[in-house]
Amino acid sequence: MADKSIFSRLQKLFSTNTIIRKTPEGVKVIDTDEYQSMTTNLVDRFMKLKVSNYAGGVESGLAYQQVRIDLFRDYDSMDMDPIISAALNTYSDECTARNEFGNVLKIHHEDDNIKQILENLFYDILNIEHNLWMWTRNLVKYGDFYLQLEMAENLGIINVLPMSTYEMSRIEGFDPMNPQRIKFVYAPYQNPYNAVGQTAKKEYENYEVAHFRLNGDANFLPYGKSMIEGARRVWKQLSLMEDAMLIHRVMRAPEKRIFKIDVGNIPPNEVDNYMQKIINSSKKVPFMDERTGEYNLKYNMQNLIEDYYMPVRGSDSGTSIETLKGLEYNMVEDINYLKGKMMAALQIPKAFLGYEEETNGKATLAGMDVRFAKTIERIQRIMVSELTKIAIVHLYAQGINDEKLTSFSLELTIPSKIYEQERVELYNSKVQLISSMQQTKMFSKPWMYEAIMGMAKDEQDEMTLQVLEDVKQQFRLTSIETQGVDPAKETGTDAPTNVEEEIAKIKAELEEEGVGRPKDPVR
Repeated sequence: MADKSIFSRLQKLFSTNTIIRKTPEGVKVIDTDEYQSMTTNLVDRFMKLKVSNYAGGVESGLAYQQVRIDLFRDYDSMDMDPIISAALNTYSDECTARNEFGNVLKIHHEDDNIKQILENLFYDILNIEHNLWMWTRNLVKYGDFYLQLEMAENLGIINVLPMSTYEMSRIEGFDPMNPQRIKFVYAPYQNPYNAVGQTAKKEYENYEVAHFRLNGDANFLPYGKSMIEGARRVWKQLSLMEDAMLIHRVMRAPEKRIFKIDVGNIPPNEVDNYMQKIINSSKKVPFMDERTGEYNLKYNMQNLIEDYYMPVRGSDSGTSIETLKGLEYNMVEDINYLKGKMMAALQIPKAFLGYEEETNGKATLAGMDVRFAKTIERIQRIMVSELTKIAIVHLYAQGINDEKLTSFSLELTIPSKIYEQERVELYNSKVQLISSMQQTKMFSKPWMYEAIMGMAKDEQDEMTLQVLEDVKQQFRLTSIETQGVDPAKETGTDAPTNVEEEIAKIKAELEEEGVGRPKDPVR
């Protein structure tokens, strides 16, 4: 007997990575794993990473898995750097900013019941207002982030469990009958000295794990690329340069003394013994120990290693003490050069990290803000894609499998007000241009819609119908305000009869023509 449980149906649903549903507007396709954009045949010749396979229950590509762990260790070390740590915090803060209503995630759906279910999922079950910041930080740090989805039949997702990036593997291409099938393998670190209570290796289906990954480089497939990967090499160089500066400061910067001891007529073979006697007498200064009241002859008032003792005689006779100035370090420019390269790799304006000395006016800062907003928008698209997968799993587990399964949309807040203002100004400029071109009567509306607004023919037809619907509602409101009569109640429809007739004629003409603009309803 075939297994008809919710888990087997979820496995079948996510076996092709694409969810397809027919809606009143047409066919709606959701690529929850961005499979179409991730297929590639490129070969990595720089990182020397080998794509792992999973065939016959045996995992290959172990060298690739080891390189991934080495990268993660470097990322953890980089997180200790103040600049990179602040950059990761900035990514998370900007990606999870609240909108004007105080919400992190905005849910769009025509059905209030579906919208309420999704709000309960994200805000009550997943606690996204608190957890999304941490998820985003791990994503931009490692390039990958995994969430195990705990489900119950007819209830959907009841809990999520973050999983270590070190211990998770994504397996593709293991099923010849379905090349798009995906599995996740959890292989925890095994301590050979204490194997009690450790979790064994476990496999998960695609619907059981939400895999957030940054699609930055095809060479890192099937995994993501960290946002700080470009700064990894420069960070190592900068660390070496800073260590060299500190060593130089400690070892070479202090001043030293030159003791010129007059040896007079002492025979050359006795000069060394005489100099050693002088050194011992000057270094071992008696010091009273407060605890015992005894002299501590091991106390050195001066540093024996740094100072120089030189015997002199003849014209240079006469005991004297001179001070040798410490060496100066002039490599700060090299450190600033490497720091600038590292911050350029992070793609965050210096002013956002507290380095405002290179900000030349508000216009420059506004331009940097717009470029950074586009980077944040790219990260948010990846977050929304996987959050959509979580929402589909939740809705499907609750028995919703019709067009409502794909008719919702999620939106994260873009924190840049300047970026939003530029978009508004662009639309405003286009509307003003169309208005001025209409006054000249040199161009038709279809040409202006297509050339300026970039709207296709079917989009223009749909827009015309929507404008007519707005005119109908405006006529209804005006009639209520001026005459106190609702035309909908008089005619039993939502608008006056004459307007309804005109709209019906336009729809009939569109169906007859197939493609093209509707005829003018004015007779």
